[in-house]
This record gives sequence, structure tokens and C-alpha cells, in this order.
Amino acid sequence: MIIHDGYKDIKLISPVVTLGIFDGVHRGHQDLLGHLVSRAKEINGESVVITFDPHPRLVLDKNRNELSFLTTMDEKKTLLGNAGIDHVIIIRFTPEFSRMNACDFVKEVLVQKIGTSYLVVGYDHHFGKDGGGNFDTIKECAASFGFSVEQVQGLKTEEGAISSSIIRDALLKGKLDDANRLLGYNYSLRGSIVKGRRIGRMLGFPTANIKPDYQYKLIPGDGVYAVGVQIDRFWLKGMLSIGKNPTVSSASGSRSIEVNIFDFEKDIYGKEIKVVFRSRLRDEIKFDSIEQLARQMELDREHATRLLT
Repeated sequence: MIIHDGYKDIKLISPVVTLGIFDGVHRGHQDLLGHLVSRAKEINGESVVITFDPHPRLVLDKNRNELSFLTTMDEKKTLLGNAGIDHVIIIRFTPEFSRMNACDFVKEVLVQKIGTSYLVVGYDHHFGKDGGGNFDTIKECAASFGFSVEQVQGLKTEEGAISSSIIRDALLKGKLDDANRLLGYNYSLRGSIVKGRRIGRMLGFPTANIKPDYQYKLIPGDGVYAVGVQIDRFWLKGMLSIGKNPTVSSASGSRSIEVNIFDFEKDIYGKEIKVVFRSRLRDEIKFDSIEQLARQMELDREHATRLLT
């Protein structure tokens, strides 16, 4: 897969194009991307995904502190590559770009710069100024510029169409199984190891505190999780706690992300770490004593070990 920073001097062969944010690159996105790749092969063309950086909401929303997303740009690139895409074009999203109307975008970007032969869009796709571009708008523009356009219906489950917002909501509510099922893979988080209060070590369960690499990466709901852990090139098993540690902290304490890596005692401060959320073990609980917490952590470890086998 070739990554393009913008579309200047780009040369593509009969490009079959789709565009969107693709937060999470979930099963609904994967279905559309599979359709895109198939269409490109049918016409001996190249599959092309246009996406935007930063996320448009980071530019347009007034309160960024309330925003969180399923994937970083690097994670998105990896997932798009896994889907078999030939080219990813990343367009810088700015206030000026947001004011471009839909037909101007079709003419100036899709036609003149990229040379789109065939455009594939999702069932609820909108683009351009104030989201004014929809499937009907695109069809009108496509007729003027001589390329084909197709709308792919969204992949649906019993709960309805799969969307990034539904998955974000499931993760925030601790519904990890639902989120992973809709994603089509296990949710993950990358960060660096920073020093904590070393309370876990005193309990016999040394933990590594994780500082996420990306400020807007969504952190799942408070609780204890069974996780896969990657440090350097090695994969390990562990259990991870998200929350305020109510047994040993005041209610006003800050939220933390701490992982206990099984059968591992190396000094990893400053190291990069990836955790993959495999299963949710339980809610965060305030115990009456440190001893009760330690006993529960032993049970959590046993439970996680069984799940991760």
C-alpha cells in the first residue's frame, strides 16, 4: 500500500475511490473496502481511499476535550493496508478546506487531481461544506464529469447498522465483547510506561502505568480487563485496570491505566507498550481493605489466565 500526503502530482491507474474518516475501520468499513477492492480488480484499476487528518471534529468542534476516537492515523493506515487497499491519500483538513462545497470537491479533487474512474460511497455518506454532499449530489456531479458512482449499503447486525459511534459507546460502557465483535478485531491501545505509585508492587502484583500516545485515543470504561501485551517484539499476557483505584485512592483521584504483566519482572520504564483488550473481567470495586483487594487480584489473574490460554 502506498501512502500519499495530499494529492499533488499523484498518478493513478483507473482509480476506484472511496472517501471518509474510517474511525476504527470496523466491519462496516471493511465490507465497503472489500467492495472497493473487488471493483478495482474488475476494471484493472487501483483501489484508493481518501481520508483526512486531523479528524474534522478536531477542527470544527469547539470543545475538543470531550472528543475521543477509536484509531490513531497510524492504526488506521495499518488496518487499511490489511484490507488490501492500493493507495491511501491523506488530505489535511483545515477550516478553509471545510468550506469547499461538494461539487467543487468532486471537480477539483476527485476529477482533476485524482482522475477518479469509479466512486464507491457508504449508505450514509456526506461530505463537503456543512455535509451538503450526499449520494444524490454525487450522482449529479458524476454525470457531469463522466465517472461512475455506486452506493454500498451498510453492514447490519441485529442491533442495526454498524457505526463508529455505536462502537465508541460500547467501549465507554465497558461492553468490550460487543465492541470487538463490531470492530472485527480486538480493540487496542498504545502508550509509554511511566512511573506510578508502586502500590501494585506492595500487593504482590507490580503494575506498569500507561500514558497513551494519542491524546484523543478512546479509553474503555473503568474496570479490569484480560489483555495481550506487546513490548518490543514480544507478546505477553496480563490484566489491566482502568479507573481511580478507589480502595487506595480518594474519590477525586485521577484516572489511571495500569497493567500487571504475568511472569514478567523487567524494568520497562520509558518503553513503548501495546495492550490488546481481549475480555472484560469485572467492574472497578472499592474493597474494605487492601487484603481483600489483593485476594480479588489473585482471582482476576486466574480468570485472565484461563481466558488468555
